[in-house]
Amino acid sequence: MIEILKFLSAIILGYLLGSIPFGVLIARRQAGVDVRNYGSGKMGATNVLRTAGKKAALLVCLLDVAKGVLAVVFAGLIVRNDYLIVDRLGVGILIAPVMAALAAVAGHIWPVFCRFRGGRGVATFFGGLMALYPIAALFGGQLIIIGAGLTGFASVGSLVGAVGSYAILIPLTIINGYPILLLVYSLIGTILIIVMHRDNIARLLAGKERKLWDRLHKDSSSQSK
Repeated sequence: MIEILKFLSAIILGYLLGSIPFGVLIARRQAGVDVRNYGSGKMGATNVLRTAGKKAALLVCLLDVAKGVLAVVFAGLIVRNDYLIVDRLGVGILIAPVMAALAAVAGHIWPVFCRFRGGRGVATFFGGLMALYPIAALFGGQLIIIGAGLTGFASVGSLVGAVGSYAILIPLTIINGYPILLLVYSLIGTILIIVMHRDNIARLLAGKERKLWDRLHKDSSSQSK
């Protein structure tokens, strides 16, 4: 029973960490605006960049990454070496950090503190991946920079980075025997990111997606990432 409570506590804490609306708080403090009234209405770093500037966006990005990292770290501290028993089978300690990281991503996308209206989960997903397996996170992060830099679209960079981080984990899992839970985390996170970018994908196909540095106008929610 104690083990179950520990696992649940780690997941709930991960969700609450993910729910902290750094984009909303920092944009309001730095620029006096509610970032949710601009562009996509999301609270991620891209929308903050267009409404509150580079410094605010960088800070938001770092803090959103930290949410994923801390969710994994705290889960490890809470569960430690305990195993969760399911139908007489011991579930390894890695499941708690993985579930906590996914909960943080869910919290960022559907934050309880903002009436479940959050961001797209990219930075928090990579924060969790960074804490679980840094090499995959660094590989995906480089793809984000390259994808966004070459195309000028933040959405392209995010999608390429997420898919790339999952793709690199496939051979690592099959050939090198890495825990399959890492692959599960990356797969679920990538699916969530793709789903949350479905409006961007539609605009990209229609040739209507905004470039990364384009400024926004209030309530222009159909125009941007």
